[in-house]
Amino acid sequence: MSGTLYLCATPIGNLGDITLRVLETLKEVDLIAAEDTRNSIKLLTHFDIHTPMTSYHEFNKIDKGRELVGELLKGKNIALITDAGTPGISDPGEELVKMAQEAGVAVTSLPGACACITALTLSGQSTRRFDFEAFLPKEKKLRQHRLQEMDRQTETVVLYEAPHHLLATLRELMEAMGDRRLTLCRELTKKHEEAMRCTFSEAIAYYENPEHPPRGEYVLVIEGRDPKQQEEQARKEWEAMDIPSHVAYYEAQGIPRKAAMKKAAEDRGVSKRDIYQALLEEKDKEKE
Repeated sequence: MSGTLYLCATPIGNLGDITLRVLETLKEVDLIAAEDTRNSIKLLTHFDIHTPMTSYHEFNKIDKGRELVGELLKGKNIALITDAGTPGISDPGEELVKMAQEAGVAVTSLPGACACITALTLSGQSTRRFDFEAFLPKEKKLRQHRLQEMDRQTETVVLYEAPHHLLATLRELMEAMGDRRLTLCRELTKKHEEAMRCTFSEAIAYYENPEHPPRGEYVLVIEGRDPKQQEEQARKEWEAMDIPSHVAYYEAQGIPRKAAMKKAAEDRGVSKRDIYQALLEEKDKEKE
């Protein structure tokens, strides 16, 4: 009988945020797979846990993942922990979960600290719907594409950023999304925890000051685009289009053709029959 993979959430700052269930599990499993054993040993030592550890991280996640699944299939119970927070959220843990489930290994998650949710709840921004971005892509083309998508979103956006990249990212966000409001969260659950509500321009001005160098890991909670502004922007865009281009505009967003035709008809205050006829005429022109 195979063992179980336990996803154990660890504190993101304050050690008191670990759960009793996680502590019991870390003591009882056969092995702990940690993102950085040098970091995790401090946590285990603090709670007097002596379970053997092995490293599992971004650079060995495939080979080590196979090895860990092999141990699970032999009946060993393994706990997966990340440097801070919940495994599988913006870390290689998701790969191990996938491999374990494909092998028929039982996987269970022990809930606890998560920087994304902690920042969102204290941000003062809307929590009804939100998009978790983790870190923006490093590759320039993908990054620009994602920034453009974020600009159109009406839900709150949550992303992570390191202190040495913060200013550059704030400038990119402002260029792509305008001077939007956000909450900058840092040092969550720690002594110097801070949640600064401001605009992109205010944040940039603050951190450009040599007296306020960025410190600590940041979570940016950004307000979504005002739906009315979004509708107005979309209206300006399609007013300059002919009907085929209007339909193509929605199809480019992944909307099926029939739904795209319906949305174009609603925008223009015409019937779907009018849209269909315009598309037929365009098709006839292309044949000529």
